Amino acid sequence: MASRFSVFSLRSSPSKMDYRRDYEVIMQEVNGQIYNLSFDFLRKTYQLTGLKETRNQSLTEFFVIVQHVFQQLVQTVERMQSAPHHRMRMENRLVDAARVKKAGRENIAFLAKRSHYLARDDRRGILSIEEQRYSPTHVLETKRHVDYDTMENRFVRWVLLRVQNRLRSLKLLLNKKDRAPDPVLMGKLDRMQSDLQRLLKLDFLRVGEMRQMTVSLVLQMAPGYRDVYRYYLMLLKGLSIQDDLFRLSMKDLAQLYEYWCFLKIHELLSRKYDLVSQDVVKLNRSGLFVTLDRTRASRLVYRNPKNGEIFTLFYNALPAGDRSATVAQRPDNVLTLKKQDASVEYKYIFDAKYRINPAYEGTPYRQTYKTPGPQEDDINTMHRYRDAIVYANPHVQGQVEVERTMFGAYVLFPYPNEEEYREHHFYKSIELVNVGALPFLPSATSLMEKFLDELILDSPEKAYERSTRPRGTQSYYKDKLSGKNVLVGSLRRAEQLQDALKYGFYHVPLSRFAKHGDLANLEYVAIYQSNALFGREAAGIHILGRIQSWSVLPRDQITEIPLRPGASPSELYAKLVVEKWQRKKQPIMPGGHGVQSVLLTSEYMFQRAVEIAELRLETEEQLRDWREKRRLGKVDVKWDQVDVDKAMRLEWLELGDEN
Repeated sequence: MASRFSVFSLRSSPSKMDYRRDYEVIMQEVNGQIYNLSFDFLRKTYQLTGLKETRNQSLTEFFVIVQHVFQQLVQTVERMQSAPHHRMRMENRLVDAARVKKAGRENIAFLAKRSHYLARDDRRGILSIEEQRYSPTHVLETKRHVDYDTMENRFVRWVLLRVQNRLRSLKLLLNKKDRAPDPVLMGKLDRMQSDLQRLLKLDFLRVGEMRQMTVSLVLQMAPGYRDVYRYYLMLLKGLSIQDDLFRLSMKDLAQLYEYWCFLKIHELLSRKYDLVSQDVVKLNRSGLFVTLDRTRASRLVYRNPKNGEIFTLFYNALPAGDRSATVAQRPDNVLTLKKQDASVEYKYIFDAKYRINPAYEGTPYRQTYKTPGPQEDDINTMHRYRDAIVYANPHVQGQVEVERTMFGAYVLFPYPNEEEYREHHFYKSIELVNVGALPFLPSATSLMEKFLDELILDSPEKAYERSTRPRGTQSYYKDKLSGKNVLVGSLRRAEQLQDALKYGFYHVPLSRFAKHGDLANLEYVAIYQSNALFGREAAGIHILGRIQSWSVLPRDQITEIPLRPGASPSELYAKLVVEKWQRKKQPIMPGGHGVQSVLLTSEYMFQRAVEIAELRLETEEQLRDWREKRRLGKVDVKWDQVDVDKAMRLEWLELGDEN
C-alpha cells in the first residue's frame, strides 16, 4: 500500500519580536510610569481629605502602591531622626532653698500664696516688727526638657502603624490553605514589617496615640514630615485604573504598546523639561483615576527651563483647529512645539504600530531594505496623516486658506537593534522628507530620545526646513534671488549721466565684479543718482536700460568719453551697451541708503523695490519676511552700512510707517 504524505509549510511569529517578553517589560514600565505620574500629581496638589480610610481600596491595590513608596518612606523617617520635630516642656519641682541652683520669678507668686514655706529671721529680739525679714525654706526649680510627643510625631507613628496593619492583613490572606505559597512575596512582606518595627522603636516615635489631626505648617512644609504626609495621601486615596488598563492580556499587546509609547515619550521629555499640566491622572473623592484609553484624549504640557518655550504632547487627539478636510484622521501621539520668534506651532506625529516586517530571505522587503523594519503600509499612513491634517486660516478679507500643519510623521515600531536600523531606508528618509520610522522598545529608546532633543532644540528656521517643499521651490527662489541679472551702477560725476544717455552705454571697472561670470548673467543696467551729486529731489534710481551687448576692454579704447586725469589707460573696463534707456514710473528712492560702486540684484526685486535697501535682500528667509510685511504696508530695511553694496549684515526688517 503506497504511503501518501502531505507537506506543510509553517511560519512562526517573526523572530525579531518577543511577544511575551515585550508584554511583561512594557506592562511593568506602564505601571511604573502611571504611578510616577500619580505621585507627581499628588506632590503638586495634595490636600487633606480626612483620616477616614477609603472603602473601595483593596489590599492588592494598597500593596502595589506601598511597594513604590516604601523605601522612600523608610529613608525619610530615618533622616527625620537627626532633627525631629519637638517642643520644650517646662517642669516645676519643689526643692529645698539651699539646694536650688536658679530660682525664677514665678516663685514670687508661688510663695505669696504659700506662707508656710517662709521662715522668720532669728534676730527677733534685736529687730523691730517692721524690720523683721522672711526667707523661703523651699522654692520652685524650673527645668526645660525636649518633648517629642507632638501631634506631628504622633501622625508619623500612626502612618507606620497603619501600613504595618495592612501588611499584616495581607500576610494573613496569603497564609490561607487554599492559596499556593509564594515565598518571594512572603519574604518581601517580612522585610517590610521588620523595617517598620525598627522605625517604631525610634526615640522620637515613642509617643501617644493620635486622636485628632490638624494640618499644621510642619506637616505641609517641614523636611521629612511633608514627605510622610504625601505618602499618607497616596496610601489613603489608592489608585483606580479606568478601562482595565492593567488587565490587558497578551492579545491586547498592540493596544498596550500604544499606551506605553505615549507614556514613554512623556518620561523622556520629563527628564529634561518641566511638566506644567496634565490630564492623564485626575482626582475625585473615590481616588485617583487614570483617563488613558482609546476613547479619550489626553494632553501633557511642558516648559523648557532654559528658554521658557512651551510644548505639548497629545494622545488620541489633534491640536485645536487642526482637522481633515476629507476623512477624519486620529494619530496616536502629536507633539506640538511653540518656539520663540515663531508665528506658527511646529507639529509632529508619532504613531505606534506594534508590528514589524522581519525581512525574511527571498522576500521583496529583504531585497529592497536589507534589514527588518516597519511595514510599508504604516509609512504610507504617515504620508496620509501629514498631508490630510490641515488648518483653516481665515484672512481679513473673509477668505479661508487651508494650510498643512504637520511638519513630520513617524512610525514607532518594536525593534531592539538600533545600530542596525541606522542604515535602514526608513530611518534615512526622516532627514530627506521628514517621514519615516523609529525603533521604540524599553531596551531601545536612544534614537527616539535623540530625535526628540533635536526637534525641541531646532531653531524656527531649521524646523521649517525639515518640511518637504513643493517641486520648483528652488527654481522659484532662484528666479527671484539667485538670478542677479540687474546691475545698479553709481556715478563719480554728474556729467556721467548725460554721457551715458547720449552714447547709450554704461562703463565700470572690471575689478568691481567679484566674479567675471556675473557679466554673462546681466540683462539690465540701472543708474543710481546720489543725493550728493543730484540733490534730494533727483536722488534714487530713475533710469533703466536693457543690455544689448557687453565687452571688456582697456579704458583708453572707450573713446566716446575722455580719460579723466590720473586714470590708468590700460585698466580693464566692462562696457555695457544699452538698447534704449527708459525712465521708471516709480523710482527707487534712497531711503537712507545708497550705492557706492555697483550692486547686483534680481529683476524680481528691482521691479518691486521701493527703496535701495530692499535690492540687497538675498535669502529665502529675507524674501519671505519682506514679502509678508509688504502685503501689510511699507517695509523698513536697514543694513549695517549706508552703502548697501558694502554692507555685511541686515540689522532689521520691520513693518514701517506709511507716513
